[in-house]
Amino acid sequence: MLRMLSRPAVKLVERYLPDPFIFVLLLTIIAAAAAIGVERQTPLAVMRYWGDGFWNLLTFSMQMLLVLVTGFMLASSPPVKRLLQKIASLASNAGHAILLVTLVSLLASWINWGFGLVVGALFAKELARLVRVDYRLLVASAYSGFVVWHGGLAGSIPLTIATEGHFTADQIGVIGTGSTIFAFFNLALVVCLFIAIPLVNRAMLPNDSESVYVDPKLLDDAPATRVRVTRPAERLENSVTLAWLVGIPGVIFLLDHFMLRDGGLNLNIVNFMFLFLAIVLHRTPRSLLESLNEAIKGGAGIVIQFPFYAGIMAIMVESGLAESMSEGLIGFATETSLPFWSFISAGIVNLFVPSGGGQWAVQAPVMLPAAEALGADVSRVAMAVAWGDAWTNLLQPFWALPVLAIAGLKAKDIMGYCLIQLVITGVIISVGLTWF
Repeated sequence: MLRMLSRPAVKLVERYLPDPFIFVLLLTIIAAAAAIGVERQTPLAVMRYWGDGFWNLLTFSMQMLLVLVTGFMLASSPPVKRLLQKIASLASNAGHAILLVTLVSLLASWINWGFGLVVGALFAKELARLVRVDYRLLVASAYSGFVVWHGGLAGSIPLTIATEGHFTADQIGVIGTGSTIFAFFNLALVVCLFIAIPLVNRAMLPNDSESVYVDPKLLDDAPATRVRVTRPAERLENSVTLAWLVGIPGVIFLLDHFMLRDGGLNLNIVNFMFLFLAIVLHRTPRSLLESLNEAIKGGAGIVIQFPFYAGIMAIMVESGLAESMSEGLIGFATETSLPFWSFISAGIVNLFVPSGGGQWAVQAPVMLPAAEALGADVSRVAMAVAWGDAWTNLLQPFWALPVLAIAGLKAKDIMGYCLIQLVITGVIISVGLTWF
């Protein structure tokens, strides 16, 4: 059944979904037109919102580029490549490969979203080297696990409202993760998705005649070049001692961060971990730099597209459009249905504001008074916004860019399968938020 449904979805997306850069240009025009037509903003004002906000994501853009680059370098180190090969060897056929890559991606994304994106994509490539499986669905399966990130340990909204002095603390106080991430309804949702998403991906597996396979040779990394060491500079480039004098203190810092200071995972720590483990495991600076040269090739999409999304976010927030969209969708909600409508509104806003923390800043002033007025559970409403933010990432190619860069595919190759997951996971999350 799902295999039959996925065929038209894949063909539809392949035919009509443009390159992610075209997608972001279209979203820019739509957001600007809506701000002018709905919010009665002048074209000059909208242009100023857009231009002033265009570079607001520079730090985040660099972080995302480093997620891609440092994750690739770590995974291309000899010890990690052997580990990935060992895990991938557990899959003896295409069905096993789909299930395994989805489960690995789900677990990694629940721990940390940046970690999940990179690990899922790299593991998919390793499986494609060993198992004959539709490469499009394999990579889509790796990306589909990302949908659980905002219900996991690094969820930005639940962590924000659990932090002393957060911007809505005067209104709702501090809400611990026991009421959000580790609440029964949220854990039940996560368990349901851990079961459903792999099974749905497996059910979409096409027949041999319809599958698109990739030549394993195209996935092989470029062979390391052996250079005759004759100059002092070359001795430094090939020095294990030099690499470890810097790499090992970095690893010790991580141990101190996690074990002695009880630090948590965030994007900077993930990138720090990837980088310094890569330095140690590559053993020489030359090996690391050769891996870097391969990794950086896939970062073009991140560099050029993220500023446009920053501009869109500025239009949505400064014009009041995001607030109006949220208010319109929750205007007829009840105490019971508010989490559902919060989820739907967050999913729509996420297409234009693909940032969990940024989205909460936009929607909290709307959702929290509504929850208070209706007597709804504030923690459930907050998690509904979190799940909505994560849910439509299955349709929004913004977060797929690192995965696509690593896998060597285009958005249209995987989004048809993600569209099926969008519908099924949307039903599961809606039911869970309302009834669990």
